[in-house]
Amino acid sequence: MSTERTEISDLGEFGLIDHLTKNNETKNASTILTVGDDAAVIDHYGKQTVITTDMLVEGIHFDLMYTPLKHLGYKSVVVNLSDIYAMNATPTQITLSIAFSNRFSLEAMDEFYEGVYAACEKYGVDLVGGDTTSSQKGMIISVTAIGEVSPDMFVKRSTAKNGDLICVSGFLGAAFLGLTILEREKKIFAETGAQPDLEGQNYIVGRMLKPEARKDIIEFFAEQEIMPTAMIDISDGLSSEILHICKQSELGCVLYEDKIPVYEDARQFAYKLEIDPTACALSGGEDYELLFTIAQADYEKVKLNDQISIVGYMTPSVEGKHILTRGGNKHELVAQGWNHMK
Repeated sequence: MSTERTEISDLGEFGLIDHLTKNNETKNASTILTVGDDAAVIDHYGKQTVITTDMLVEGIHFDLMYTPLKHLGYKSVVVNLSDIYAMNATPTQITLSIAFSNRFSLEAMDEFYEGVYAACEKYGVDLVGGDTTSSQKGMIISVTAIGEVSPDMFVKRSTAKNGDLICVSGFLGAAFLGLTILEREKKIFAETGAQPDLEGQNYIVGRMLKPEARKDIIEFFAEQEIMPTAMIDISDGLSSEILHICKQSELGCVLYEDKIPVYEDARQFAYKLEIDPTACALSGGEDYELLFTIAQADYEKVKLNDQISIVGYMTPSVEGKHILTRGGNKHELVAQGWNHMK
């Protein structure tokens, strides 16, 4: 590993931008003008444009004690692309703005951008602009993602119907467990200097440090001609997200605990920590899976995909929002998702 350190002040802002974007390649025909002018130019040729933005702040959303800069760059892009997919749209461009203190060298920025470009490459999006500035302490990242969708094919949170099936992609709760083990090892290191022991938990640590967005699920919808009735990405835990859909669709819901998908490695590690795996799935957050509702008529199509679990159904609002436990008990569903405003 190189120990070379180049001060960013040696380049200046424009020199830094030139350096970080010198190998920036365009992948989408909709990108007419990219980095290098006062603004980018995008033409989506009759498609509708979807836009989302997200901010990540050091000490609130990430900890550089255990987050490699390359992973952070990758995750900064992915969390925004997940929001575009949650609208049933295809991401095409991003802008990236970053503020950082003088503790970060040019080599550190290169590492961060390596992750950004890896995500852009994997998901076929273009980096078309942004800004860099200094920060008095720490690092602040703001990404705006732009996507396209065929006219009126976007999916909102407010359009679920009574009787719709509630579905999720992938597995839930592992990212929270990954965060738990990383925070534990950080505390041990601070107190004793002992090297981290992640206990071979590559899956759960990876889910925290390097999440993926569910491009495959959106492609599956297109192939099977499935139109979800409502959709949201799971960034704050399953309970918070389904309650958003309930509120905006003016409906209730029933979830089945035994249908909620938890990866077996994550389940076993949760038991080891004496944490309820269901609580991790309901309230953990940062899974970046998709939660969506479908008409019952689409059940036969959805059950073809082993990456999708049907976890419940929508009910009239007056029936409330509940989870049925494995033991047959009925509990009111409460939002205990991660709150970054605390």
